[in-house]
Amino acid sequence: MQNPVFARQSNPLNRSLSSGAYNLVIGLTLCWGFWVNWWMVGNIPVESIRSIHPWLFFGGYFASCLTGARLFHRSSKPWVSFRGYNLVVVPFGLIVNLVVSRYDSALVHEAIRITALVTLGMMLLGTLFPRFFASIASALTVALLLVIVVELVELFILGIHHGVIDWIVVLIFCGYVGVDWGRANQLPKTLDNAIDSAAALYMDIINLFLRILRILGRK
Repeated sequence: MQNPVFARQSNPLNRSLSSGAYNLVIGLTLCWGFWVNWWMVGNIPVESIRSIHPWLFFGGYFASCLTGARLFHRSSKPWVSFRGYNLVVVPFGLIVNLVVSRYDSALVHEAIRITALVTLGMMLLGTLFPRFFASIASALTVALLLVIVVELVELFILGIHHGVIDWIVVLIFCGYVGVDWGRANQLPKTLDNAIDSAAALYMDIINLFLRILRILGRK
């Protein structure tokens, strides 16, 4: 299923950016999201997050993420898309806070380093081979849905978790980084599209980081 962001056509009402400025906006938007998450981890006590009732926490998490995604998918106004992006960044930051609190800081830094290197590598591949990554987008979506179903069955019915699932998810989101970066550079280079592309990449990268951290934590 194609992300609506990446199906957009050029709009004469939207001012185009140069390739350099377009990619710079994507990078700065990503850095803003990662900085917000870093600030949340350093300043929000994990105990205060754990004290929230699970139904309230997850209800708010999904409501905020879905609202944010709806905003940046449907809006052509940069400020609306940026607001939607932040509605995704904040609940993701709470999850990141809960997860990293379980691991040593050196391990977290190692996971960040590996995630950054893998992301840059996949962006390079997405630039060099956009057609290949476009051709595997549907397969990645099917694979991700299957993995989610399998993981839910293992967790809630069987009470187990196979480590190989984490490796599969890492591979899937590596593919998504390549897909979304390749698609981002095929879009009309506008400020709004840069923000929306960054939002899609942000979710890929955060999911990739969390799985890499989990794999490192088992060693």
